[in-house]
Amino acid sequence: MGELKFQNRRDFIRYTLGAAALAGGLDVQGVNSLLRDKGFSKLTILYTNDQHSRIEPFPENDPKYPGEGGFAKRAALIEKIRNENEEVLLLDAGDIFQGTPYFNYFSGEVEYKLMSIMKYDAVTFGNHDFDLGSENILKQMKHASFDFINCNYDFKDSALAKNKKIFPYKIYRKGKLKIGILGIGIDLENLVDKKYTEGVKYNDPVTNANKWAAVLKHDEKCDYVICLSHLGYKYNDSKISDVSFASQTKNIDLIIGGHTHTFLDKPDVVKNCDNGEVQITQVGWAGIWLGKIDIEFTSYSQKILQSSAAHKI
Repeated sequence: MGELKFQNRRDFIRYTLGAAALAGGLDVQGVNSLLRDKGFSKLTILYTNDQHSRIEPFPENDPKYPGEGGFAKRAALIEKIRNENEEVLLLDAGDIFQGTPYFNYFSGEVEYKLMSIMKYDAVTFGNHDFDLGSENILKQMKHASFDFINCNYDFKDSALAKNKKIFPYKIYRKGKLKIGILGIGIDLENLVDKKYTEGVKYNDPVTNANKWAAVLKHDEKCDYVICLSHLGYKYNDSKISDVSFASQTKNIDLIIGGHTHTFLDKPDVVKNCDNGEVQITQVGWAGIWLGKIDIEFTSYSQKILQSSAAHKI
C-alpha cells in the first residue's frame, strides 16, 4: 500500500541517483549517504492513532484481524525502519488508553512505558485518554519520555496545570531540518464524563492551530509543519473534522488524525484557505497498521519527493 509522487524534474534526478546507487551495489544506508552528499535531506515520519491499549495482537480466531497488531511486532518494525533511516519521527494522534484489561488494571502505565521504549517523540490527546480523568494522565506522565502536544485545550484549572510535558507546539531537529508539530483535540463534551474533564476548557481548533502554525512556519522558519489531530477524519454533518479543518488552515503541511478509526492507505489531499495542499492521514485503530511517510528535501529545504505506505503489523 503506497504511492510515489514526483513534483518536478528534481524528483527524477533523486530517483535516478538512488537507482544508480542501488545498481552499483550500495545498500539503503549507502544510498542515503550518497543523497546527503548531493544536498538532499530525508525525513521519515512514522505514526499511529487510536491504539486503545491493544498491547497484544488480536487472537488468531478474531473474525476481522486474526493475529494482527501488538506492541512487540510494532516495536520490531520501528527498529527495522530506524536502522534503515537516520532521521525518524514517531508520533501518535491520541486514544492511547482504554479498550483492554491492561488499561483496566494498570491505568495507562503499560502503554506509556512501552511507547517510551519505542522512543515515541510526541503524542496528542484523544477523548479516551481522559477516561480516568486528568489526574490519571498526570499520574501516568512520569512513565512517558515523549512530549504531549495540544494547543486548543486550556488545562490551567485542571490537574494537568501541574504538568511540565504538555506544549502547544514543539520543534524537532532532524539533521538539517526543523520540523514543527502542533496538536488539537476534539470537544470532550458528551464523549467523556464531566467529572473526568473538570477544569479542561475546549477552544476553537482552527483559530488556535492557525496561530501556532504561523509561528512555526514564519517565526521559527520550520521546513515542515505537522498537526496531530483527534478531530476525526470526516462526518456527514457540520461537526468539525480533519477534512473541514484542513480547508480552513494555513501553514500546515500534514495532518495525522485519529478518532474515527479510518484506514487510509495513502494520505488524502485537501486545499487550505490559501489554495495550498494539506495532506490528511490516519491508520485505523488498535495498532494494526503503522503509517510511514518518507519526504525528501533539497538543500534549500523545498519538499520535492514523497512516498507513503501503511504497514500492516
